[in-house]
Amino acid sequence: MAYSSPYMLVFIFLACFVFAFSDNLVAPGDSEKVKLNLYYESLCPYCQKFITEDLVKVIDSDLLTITDLKLVPFGNAEVLDNNTITCQHGEEKCKLNAVQACAISTWPDTLLHLSFITCVEETTKDWKSCVPDPTSLKAINDCYSGDLSKKLILEYANQTLSLEPKHEYVPWVTLNGEPLYENYGDFVPLVCKAYKGKEALPEICDSSSLSRKKSKLQVSFVEDSKNY
Repeated sequence: MAYSSPYMLVFIFLACFVFAFSDNLVAPGDSEKVKLNLYYESLCPYCQKFITEDLVKVIDSDLLTITDLKLVPFGNAEVLDNNTITCQHGEEKCKLNAVQACAISTWPDTLLHLSFITCVEETTKDWKSCVPDPTSLKAINDCYSGDLSKKLILEYANQTLSLEPKHEYVPWVTLNGEPLYENYGDFVPLVCKAYKGKEALPEICDSSSLSRKKSKLQVSFVEDSKNY
């Protein structure tokens, strides 16, 4: 994918917008926001579908004004006794998990790292084409090549493996700590309903797009990864 891709243009716009108008992006206090967590792994087709078709609504709307979105790139991977990480379908999946962990660390702003991750999950072949500038590319490369990427992944592993109830599959989505199970694809109306803050609801909460035909649940189970 070249730098003229739609996600790259969105990414560049968001970068300019965030740094120029960051004070206007946070309306309610963080404590009022609905906590939406996505536990996922790169190259999982069901995670890719959810990120690029459903979670992308966060980028395209004002939902983040009431949502504290957290992405946790570990999924069904395993931690061995020597703290080595193994992934269901090989090293490339572990690599992209680490790259995305580094991107989240490099760009703490949700819109920025979500735009990057969406681009990566749509293209997969060349994650570097989703990075808008050489400085950011160097930061991610340095993170991935050094000790920081392993530290980040082990932190995400701990967060994933300590879930209660335990995650059964990916994508695994929680809302205020509670798993959405088969309703994860309909997270937008659930976020809107869960918000109890004082701010007006985002426009997307009134959108007719909220009512849609539910798709068949497609997931990658933890047990399948252990038997791989």
